[in-house]
Amino acid sequence: MKKNKYKILVLSDLKKTTVSTLKSTVNLAKMIGGEVSFFYVKKPSDVVLRDNQLSAMRSINEQYNSTDSIISKIIKPISKATDVKIKHSFSFGNVKSEIAKQIEEQQPDIIVLGKRKPKMINVIGDHITDFVLKKYKGVIMIAANDGTVKPINSLSLGVLSENKESLNFKFTEDLIKHSQQPLTSFSVVEKGSKLKESVNSKNAIEFVFEQGDNAISNISKYLVKSNINLLCVNRATSGIRNVIDKTSVSLLLYANA
Repeated sequence: MKKNKYKILVLSDLKKTTVSTLKSTVNLAKMIGGEVSFFYVKKPSDVVLRDNQLSAMRSINEQYNSTDSIISKIIKPISKATDVKIKHSFSFGNVKSEIAKQIEEQQPDIIVLGKRKPKMINVIGDHITDFVLKKYKGVIMIAANDGTVKPINSLSLGVLSENKESLNFKFTEDLIKHSQQPLTSFSVVEKGSKLKESVNSKNAIEFVFEQGDNAISNISKYLVKSNINLLCVNRATSGIRNVIDKTSVSLLLYANA
């Protein structure tokens, strides 16, 4: 029996990282068997209105058509190149309210956000990431700015774990089977514990780091050295915001099934 496709919802701000985020999403969709929807919210202060009602309506229609054209120009080349259909929609209104409404209507299996630099003020930025983390309890991918989640033939998968739990979410097996190197595990232990780098019985590489202010920064350096391009992190991990801010690779935030 053919299984239903995973529903992937991309929340975008139409900034310069949109193309990279969308490419990461499409690559993920091809690996796990997903369908992609793209959503953008234009906040009211960005909608230019005119003095009289007729002019205001004309202005809204012009901006609606312009926004649709901008999104289409981003989506169509990626969809054509990858043979993945990408549905898109947008709305004018309060950003958080419209996102909450979209999540409720679509009931996605995965939400994708673009990674933002710490303390950077943006429409879809740190505040929206925190909002989605609170509002949505499923899997969230935060796509890196400077490198997409690689296609099927070049995925390198890592996991950040506090207690050596095994990965156990809906599409774990789909990701692991496409990883081109053994699963690389990163963990943080209390000070004074024995640090190690090893290969376990399942041929997974393990790196153990000592707790401290620089632990996540050190892990981030090892992610780059190990060529990891998608790091799985349990949403219950302490200091999750620190992980988001200090790592440079794409993250998959999950809760074990």
